[in-house]
Amino acid sequence: MAVDLSMPVLVVDDYKTMVRIIRNLLKQIGFEDVDEAADGSEALTKLKERAYGLVISDWNMEPMTGYELLKQVRDDANLNALPFIMITAEAKSENVIAAKKAGVNNYIVKPFNAQTLKSKIETVFDA
Repeated sequence: MAVDLSMPVLVVDDYKTMVRIIRNLLKQIGFEDVDEAADGSEALTKLKERAYGLVISDWNMEPMTGYELLKQVRDDANLNALPFIMITAEAKSENVIAAKKAGVNNYIVKPFNAQTLKSKIETVFDA
């Protein structure tokens, strides 16, 4: 299945610079419809208001982490099939295992470029 570049993407990160970087990378790939949330609770609110095609979330955020957001998304019957990519600065294997158990679709370690992001997104939609 090809990636639908017109689908809305939600980027969740409490670090504004990172949101800007991810937004720019998504634009390079061809995504036009990109929303942002500063933390997990804001993201949950937005996810209930709009049908997103993909969530890209940072792991380390306050007060709700990306991991907690992922668990809430997977526990919500309306959202549990939503493709979810987690971004983290540390490639700790226990984090990767925990995220996979919680139902993450893919995982990106910072720093990354447009090509990495594109291939991770393609993997999610080819699965």
